[in-house]
Amino acid sequence: MVGGLAPPPEEEEHERELDAQRQVIFVLESAQLEIAQVGKSYQLLNCDDHANYLLKHKKDPALFRPDITHQALLTILDSPLNKAGKIKGIYIHTVKNVLIQINPKVRIPRTFKRFCGLMVQLLQKLSIRATNGPDKLLKVIKGPVTKYFPANAKRIGFCERADLQPMQTYVQQHLDDTVPAVFIVGAFAHGEVDSSYADVEIAVSQYSLSAAYALARITNAMEMKWGIL
Repeated sequence: MVGGLAPPPEEEEHERELDAQRQVIFVLESAQLEIAQVGKSYQLLNCDDHANYLLKHKKDPALFRPDITHQALLTILDSPLNKAGKIKGIYIHTVKNVLIQINPKVRIPRTFKRFCGLMVQLLQKLSIRATNGPDKLLKVIKGPVTKYFPANAKRIGFCERADLQPMQTYVQQHLDDTVPAVFIVGAFAHGEVDSSYADVEIAVSQYSLSAAYALARITNAMEMKWGIL
């Protein structure tokens, strides 16, 4: 509103069109989501509950951290950015090369135990439908993940060796509102993200950040950019 007057309809229409173009997509890369039959049931392997099983099968328990993916998803889904409808896609790419599509409107379990049960169900049935409709809220899809990005999307990866810059500064100076932004974040405890399909790599801290905290920085920066409180 300028001078106490409402903007003319042309400006309102332009603002609506611009707002509709504001899109963010997240990829959780190299997530450790692997199921196996332990005893009489299939379970999502994790370092706390299955250390002996993993050692018996000559696997490093420290690598099996599905809790990181759980925390990352909660951070994305709980964000005002998502509640404002600006997150258009969430994808999980596992170390076993399984690609999972997550509907941004889904409500995943908040407890880790129930999340594990949901992932076992998903990886066995390949999709989870809404209880009150036909929509698939989670589903296993064919890769590569890049074919699900808008053609003009800008793909941003993260690397500790890249140029260091504050997240808010980067999104203000380098992201155009008319170009969808794809953020590629590692869903593992240690290592480097596979950003081979990224257009640019940046570093947003001089320290190593957890996936959940890195995602919080991203969502907060985009919220500030677009005035989402």
